[in-house]
Amino acid sequence: MAKAPRAWQRMLSGRRLDLLDPTPMDIEIEDIAHGLAFVARWNGQTMGDFAYSVAEHSVLVEEIFGRLQPDAPAKWRLAALLHDAPEYVIGDMISPVKAAIGASYGALDERLTAAIHIRFGLPAQIPLKVKKQIKKADRISAWLEATQLAGFSVSESNRFFGKPNADVIAGLALHLRPPVEVRAAFTRRHEELLDLLR
Repeated sequence: MAKAPRAWQRMLSGRRLDLLDPTPMDIEIEDIAHGLAFVARWNGQTMGDFAYSVAEHSVLVEEIFGRLQPDAPAKWRLAALLHDAPEYVIGDMISPVKAAIGASYGALDERLTAAIHIRFGLPAQIPLKVKKQIKKADRISAWLEATQLAGFSVSESNRFFGKPNADVIAGLALHLRPPVEVRAAFTRRHEELLDLLR
């Protein structure tokens, strides 16, 4: 009988995260921040000397979510910051690859998301209304990234991601930073949001 393949990853914190059965106690924000700071959005096809990371994207999505939902409680802002957190172990797959892999990718993402949410005091599944609001912020972030970093024209971005409200994106210029700075910004924002929840 063949030996089952290894389905866990050792994190820099020393935690051993089982991807098939993740538990909240094996999740640390430092591991998430470190991993996301090194995962490139757009398969790395962005302008500049540093990759535009998922950590940078996550900080931006949380800011946009706050602009769209200024009265949202801190827990939903935290959910916005963590919306792509599973990618610290499974990477950022572009939509065509996710479609090719099918339902198994979604199931893996859902298991990791639930464990991450529970670890930081959120419900395993956030309400659909909030999920849609975060997705709207995510699409606005994609529009900004596409036009400012990934070489898309405004008309292409409007077609693929929807034209954002000018008030929502006012003053949002994307800047590429080294991973160490992005990691620190992500961790700092996480701590600020947790403080609001205490």
